[in-house]
Amino acid sequence: MSVEWREIRTDRLLLRPLGPEDRDDVVEIQTDPRTNRYHPAPPGEEETEVKLTAWLEHWKAHGFGYLAVVPLATGGVAGIGGLQHLEFGGARLLNLYYRFRPEAWGRGYATEMARAVVDWAERELPQFPVQISVNIANEPSLRVAERLGFTAYTETFYDGAVSRHFRKLPKREDARRA
Repeated sequence: MSVEWREIRTDRLLLRPLGPEDRDDVVEIQTDPRTNRYHPAPPGEEETEVKLTAWLEHWKAHGFGYLAVVPLATGGVAGIGGLQHLEFGGARLLNLYYRFRPEAWGRGYATEMARAVVDWAERELPQFPVQISVNIANEPSLRVAERLGFTAYTETFYDGAVSRHFRKLPKREDARRA
């Protein structure tokens, strides 16, 4: 299934598709030890390039994926975030992911980006729940999940650490449960 992505602008951010031209920014953000403090070790440049290639392939196959997050006031890539398909626990989901340069932390960019892409998913791909997986020690990201109305549903050893998995059900399922 492929959808048509339209650039998203929030009050402060431009959310645009990642492209090959973002390679240097992606490598800087992904390999920075500070952005990996809740992971066993940061990925190397080669591993990051493999991830970027997979992310770009997801775009080609599905018409959406992880995004460059660009503050309108300053330009330049402050982070990476967005949604991709994920098989988890036997269910097909949309994985909400983000990682920002340390200089962008504490500005609310993660919440703003995530809210925009979750709203997009609820309109364009309402059949898929959105999931975010957060290392249980990562309090800032746990707060983002809660602010966005996600519900914790399980904890597992995932991505090298104990993670709490949150889901936001499609709106039609939220309405049936109310």
